[in-house]
Amino acid sequence: MQVRALWYTRGVLSVLDQRALPAVTRVVRLRTLAATAEAIRTLTVRGAPSIGVAAAYGMVLGKLEGRYTPARAAKVLGATRPTAHDLFVGIEVVRSAWASGEDVEAAAHAYRAKVVEECHQIGIAGAPLFATARRVLTHCNAGALATVEWGTALAPLRVARQRGAHLFVWVDETRPLLQGARLTAWELAREHIPHAVIADNAAGHFLSTGQVDAVVVGADRIARNGDFANKIGTYEKAVVARENRVPFYVAAPWSTFDSHRATGASIPVEERDPDEVAVMAGRRLTPATSRSRNPAFDVTPARYVTAFITPEGIVRPRDLARTLARRARAERNAGARVRAGGSGTAPPRARSPRGPPGR
Repeated sequence: MQVRALWYTRGVLSVLDQRALPAVTRVVRLRTLAATAEAIRTLTVRGAPSIGVAAAYGMVLGKLEGRYTPARAAKVLGATRPTAHDLFVGIEVVRSAWASGEDVEAAAHAYRAKVVEECHQIGIAGAPLFATARRVLTHCNAGALATVEWGTALAPLRVARQRGAHLFVWVDETRPLLQGARLTAWELAREHIPHAVIADNAAGHFLSTGQVDAVVVGADRIARNGDFANKIGTYEKAVVARENRVPFYVAAPWSTFDSHRATGASIPVEERDPDEVAVMAGRRLTPATSRSRNPAFDVTPARYVTAFITPEGIVRPRDLARTLARRARAERNAGARVRAGGSGTAPPRARSPRGPPGR
């Protein structure tokens, strides 16, 4: 049984509290923009597509409160997590509708529906890759919790299994916050998909001993050349996969692709509270005098990516820039037809926002 990470009803955004899983299934009700921003910042809701949708509804709540301008609301939400491109796309969809006097709830609903459908299409596009590559390694959580429904990395596995594939998933624990051990394993267990949780530093062993047929991960931001940011630890998995000739796939909706970034060098990397590394379950793991560092993401060069699994199919890194340019032209043309009173249907309004500058 799949899950929904969040849903909106009559001025209330409800989100599954991902900090509490798997021990407790708890729903948090958000009624203000500030509460939504805090939920994103504290990982109550997490995963690039999910926080993009949450931010879109956070903008709606900001308008309903009546004390924000579109720009101020966008600034508050945009300050929560800098790496995920989807966050800024979701904000911009509603900011643009708000500033133009359009229906903000309709804009947010349309954006949510677009993300969910694109993730479903990722599943359909990627499923054939796992008809024979049946022992799969994944990192962090790129399932329904991270994407509202379906998932990115998990979507092709779900569809492949529906089609009769016999899959086994190696689940990286994903330190320091254990999104793999807590969240991915929880999703797989609910659907009775065979899996085993492994320590992050065990992945190389399973790759080198022929026990992994493919690696599939999600992404938080993908540059035009195919460099991409994802949960810390992804880069090393990609390097070891290539060393062992294991295909490495990245699954993402279009809102994750940042065509304004030529390479991954300028992708901003969030650094979180060092206590997330030093403290676990209330117990300090390190000497009190030892410093910790806690980058939440790393950037993997495109040369380690076998292919991107997109809503429109499989895209090789060498073809990505052309694909993004073609899509941008198509969206401009669709928007022009709508403005001219034609029959085309424009996508949810967004300007491929850049997000904060790199650092």
